Amino acid sequence: MRPSTALVVFAALLGAFGVADAAIAAHVTGGATLERAAEILMVHGAALLGLAALVARSGERRTLATAAGFLGGGAALFGTDVTLLTLQGHRLFPYAAPIGGSTMISAWLVVGLLAIAGHLEPRRRD
Repeated sequence: MRPSTALVVFAALLGAFGVADAAIAAHVTGGATLERAAEILMVHGAALLGLAALVARSGERRTLATAAGFLGGGAALFGTDVTLLTLQGHRLFPYAAPIGGSTMISAWLVVGLLAIAGHLEPRRRD
């Protein structure tokens, strides 16, 4: 599977779970916290779609695909931890949400650095 295709699948999963969290949030105590998780999942799902397009355009650059994967992974970790805490009263593991958040921040910074380094541009075919 091409990296861009894998990112689209990952984006779809983040988006679907984000919508599910938003729907559940409307019906549970502590729903405001779950709404934040839903927002993180949906926003980062949409961001992964854009990054998947850039990965495809750049000739499937692994550096960009890896950064995008970490962005999605951080969002999934954060969203899963907050969802479990809200619905079941326990965390995925200690510090899972902060680790997920830090991973997202770092991945966004790496994506910016890759843009500066020209990794968003199509590869030259000499």
